[in-house]
Amino acid sequence: MNASLALFGRIGLSLVFIISGWGKIAGYAGTQQYMEAMGVPGALLPLVIALELGGGLAILGGLFTRWIALALAAFSLASAALFHANLGDAAQAINFWKNVAMAGGFLMLAAHGAGALSLDHLWTRRRNA
Repeated sequence: MNASLALFGRIGLSLVFIISGWGKIAGYAGTQQYMEAMGVPGALLPLVIALELGGGLAILGGLFTRWIALALAAFSLASAALFHANLGDAAQAINFWKNVAMAGGFLMLAAHGAGALSLDHLWTRRRNA
């Protein structure tokens, strides 16, 4: 049961980032303008997309899970602080705490790993065989 729960947890955490990464590609110019309006250089957008899309796919497959989870936890907290810090606005407060919760999920992944249904586990088994 733990292996299945870890897989479903990874699916839930990863889909947010995979969908967001694709959305940033589709709305590249608008996303870049929004970032710049918030004081973040728009030139960082390709790195953001790479982290969201690539990191989301890595978490989904359970590949390099601990390191990617740490990166996405830091990214989630940075995004909360940079883009959702207006806690007086209910929508921004919800997004702020959503990002904090996702960071918590990623920290759990970093602490416990991806589980038995992952590429990390398969890689470790083959290396030890």
